Amino acid sequence: MSTIRMLCLVVLALLFTTVAQAQPIQPFSTAALKAAQAAGQPVLVDAYASWCPICRKQAPTIDAMTNDPAFAKLVILRLDYDNQSAEKRALGITQQSTLIAFHGAKETGRLVGVTDPDQIKSLAKSALP
Repeated sequence: MSTIRMLCLVVLALLFTTVAQAQPIQPFSTAALKAAQAAGQPVLVDAYASWCPICRKQAPTIDAMTNDPAFAKLVILRLDYDNQSAEKRALGITQQSTLIAFHGAKETGRLVGVTDPDQIKSLAKSALP
C-alpha cells in the first residue's frame, strides 16, 4: 500500500510542477491589452505577419515561452500586422517583427527585427514583476 501512496505522491508532484506554464499566445485585441494592463499583468505584443521571414524566426522563441515556467504570468498577444492597422498605429508599430513589452500600462521595452532568443527573452523578462 505504501508503494501506491508513494506513486500517487510522485504523480501529483509532477502534475503541480507542470501547471506553472505560461498562457497560450492570444490574438491581439485592444480590449485584451487594456484588461491585462489594468490587472497589472506583464504583456508581450508580437506584431506578426505570416509572410515575414524575421517574424518566422522570432516565432519559435516566443512559442517556447508558453512552455517555460519563468514566463508563466506573461500574456502574449499576437497582433496581425496586415489586418490590424488601427491597433498597430495606436501602439506606434511601423514595421512587422516589432515586439513590445509592458508591465501593466508601462512600456518596458521594444525590439524591431531582432531574432536573437536571448534578446527576445530579456525583453519579455523586462515586463515581469
